[in-house]
Amino acid sequence: MAIAPLPDSVQFSGHETFPLRQLWLRKAYEAATHADFAGNAKAAFAPENGIRQFGVGKNMVAAIRHWALACDVLDEQTGGKMGVGGVGRALFGNRGLDPYLEKPASAWWVHWLLAGRATRSTTWWWVFNRIPQQTFDAETVADSLAHAAAQGGHRVSRVTLKRDVDVCVRCYVARRDGREVDDAAEPLLADLGLLVEGPTGTFRFRRGPQSSLPDGLFALALLEFWDNKQRADGSGQSTLSFETIAHEFGSPGRVFKLDENSVGDRLVSLEDISEGQLRWSDTAGVRQVSRVLKETPDALRQRLLRHAYGK
Repeated sequence: MAIAPLPDSVQFSGHETFPLRQLWLRKAYEAATHADFAGNAKAAFAPENGIRQFGVGKNMVAAIRHWALACDVLDEQTGGKMGVGGVGRALFGNRGLDPYLEKPASAWWVHWLLAGRATRSTTWWWVFNRIPQQTFDAETVADSLAHAAAQGGHRVSRVTLKRDVDVCVRCYVARRDGREVDDAAEPLLADLGLLVEGPTGTFRFRRGPQSSLPDGLFALALLEFWDNKQRADGSGQSTLSFETIAHEFGSPGRVFKLDENSVGDRLVSLEDISEGQLRWSDTAGVRQVSRVLKETPDALRQRLLRHAYGK
């Protein structure tokens, strides 16, 4: 089966050229759940309300809303309404896993949402899945993305794509000019170290074991990737090969920039953290993960999340 150059759901821009900052997702959740906007979270981001709530200009209000939707802190509901999304409830709700986004698991989860799930962040998916080189520059990426968008019948300007690529890399690489010194203005994903800035506008992926990535978050991403793959090809396969997990577009191996040895190390721990529901085997040269669910998929996801956050 031919692999589409872009995900089914495609969106560029929406962030008003602002990278995702450290405290924005929590602020979006607090605004959406404020008593003044009960049952009408969308109103919290109307310019007159958002400027007052966040103390920023209307373009930045729009950016906060965009990032909250991209990360499932907020979700759009029927009838044009907006509410709190599943990730928002998990992180910031009653007994939230990480109300102030202080734990490494949260940044890795956000990275997965942007580059793996990618419902509103096509460029993030492209950068972390479709660039084969270790080192790249924003202009070349924008060119390749423009070609893929045209092939898919998407009309989007080269200027928009270049701007999107610039924002993407700035989500992972803090400015060198020292203009953003406030911790709250630092990009949320900079500490992951997935991208390193080189000379003359180049960037390099940092592949390896990603020691701050919790096994539970890797397993959660694997489960989501597996489910998406099943929906896409209509199969109900109960096994997934090592090669698929490590190398296929949208896989945890690609999105988290793990080398093969590190993927293998992660897979060995699956049986323990999933209570035997995900099992790694390496026999007679066949390396694969099998799935034998003893509880609902949602219950397993919650189990893996609790493990990722040490709960």
